[in-house]
Amino acid sequence: MLTLINTNRMIPAIGPIGVDYVAGSAKQAGLDTEVLDLCFEDDPVEAMSRHFRDRSSELVGISFRNTDDCFWPSADWFVPRLKDTIETIRNMTDAPVVIGGVGYSIFPEQILEHTSVDFGICGDGETAIVALIRQLQGSRRFEDVPGLVWRQGNAIRSNAPSWPDPISVSVVRDSIDNLHYFEQGGQCGLETKRGCNRNCIYCADPLAKGNKLRLRDPCEVADEAQSLLSQGIDVLHLCDAEFNVPRSHARAVCEEFENRLLGDKIRWYAYLSPSPFDADLAGAMARAGCVGINFTGDSGSAAMLRTYRQQHGRENLAAAVKFCRLNNIAVMIDLLLGGPGETPETVCETIDFIKQIDPDCAGASLGIRVYPRTAMETIVAGELAGGNDGNIRRKYTGPIDLFKPTFYISGALGEHPAELVRDFIGGDQRFFEPALDASEQPPEDGDAANYNYNENLMIAEAIARGERGAYWDILRRLRK
Repeated sequence: MLTLINTNRMIPAIGPIGVDYVAGSAKQAGLDTEVLDLCFEDDPVEAMSRHFRDRSSELVGISFRNTDDCFWPSADWFVPRLKDTIETIRNMTDAPVVIGGVGYSIFPEQILEHTSVDFGICGDGETAIVALIRQLQGSRRFEDVPGLVWRQGNAIRSNAPSWPDPISVSVVRDSIDNLHYFEQGGQCGLETKRGCNRNCIYCADPLAKGNKLRLRDPCEVADEAQSLLSQGIDVLHLCDAEFNVPRSHARAVCEEFENRLLGDKIRWYAYLSPSPFDADLAGAMARAGCVGINFTGDSGSAAMLRTYRQQHGRENLAAAVKFCRLNNIAVMIDLLLGGPGETPETVCETIDFIKQIDPDCAGASLGIRVYPRTAMETIVAGELAGGNDGNIRRKYTGPIDLFKPTFYISGALGEHPAELVRDFIGGDQRFFEPALDASEQPPEDGDAANYNYNENLMIAEAIARGERGAYWDILRRLRK
């Protein structure tokens, strides 16, 4: 039997779509598969003990969604808890353990080494985990398992990541209790594609899902939306990095939703790039049921947009807000402040520009989580080689280790950059302000200005009262 474990206990609850997809694939391949979901367990250790006491597993798969909360100044690192979970599992079963998921795929060898797990799967897990359990049952030719990372003697070996193109996943979505997640989390996710072919200096998405766009058939996407709707779930979040890249695929998905009259039955949210985005796509999305868009804005400064290697300009951001307004779509702009070259002047320019174009809300995130194998790693390495470590923020000691939460905030913003940003915002309720750093009084739990979703009790309580939707939209409505 294959046992898949969801270890993510973040509040508000996030439905583990990766576990659902992998379990669906394993069942389609004829494998006896069970999901042990620890999200809602009062005593996770007892839940695992109960599971393994009654069952004999051939392989235990753990989903690891995030290595940390990617948010300064909390810098909450989840890897030590993952290690503890694996040690607990080893005391309950002799079955080999494999880790997969986005968080794992960014740090495959480091997590394997740190946790002493048997195997890891880098990239997509649907076909890889089936191939792994077949090899465990047979000749154990691990080099034939796509994306597999494992030990051979004293060395760590790794196969090319598992990134099938095109992608097709199970649309049944019945391996976890999606309705319960909807009731506790306010939304459920699905993917229309994987991978990202853009070249932003900070993004880890190409590391986890590949640097090529891998598309799903729009009919399959609509089948999945209908499957979730049949379970009582009518608010969805499309988990693509940028739904409108490529534009043609986004348009095709909208057409399929519209042809099936899904726009009258579901509400959905998505992440988008400000370009390509036009009146036609905005109208198609609205007719297909889209009620909210979170744009990767990053900055309102042309100089900072060039630094981040963004493909949009200020004019694209302004137009995106206008097209959303014309189609009654709520619009959020995510900002990324504090990158290389950021100054008080560029921050002021950004805040003033966002106020001018008037989105429903804007997230003023401060600090870039620095990931290995990105341009930010090269920038940081160059600065450190030159003796400049004043732009690095972290909570650990010793040498810089990007495996642990490590953030970049331009030193030009001064000793208290969050205060600086808040001063420019000036209490404007359209902005979610950056959290104060460790030298300042942090905001209280439940502060609606804080849009760190990790352990955000205000959002969880609102969902319990019946709020539904993307978390930024729930916070926006709470402010009103």
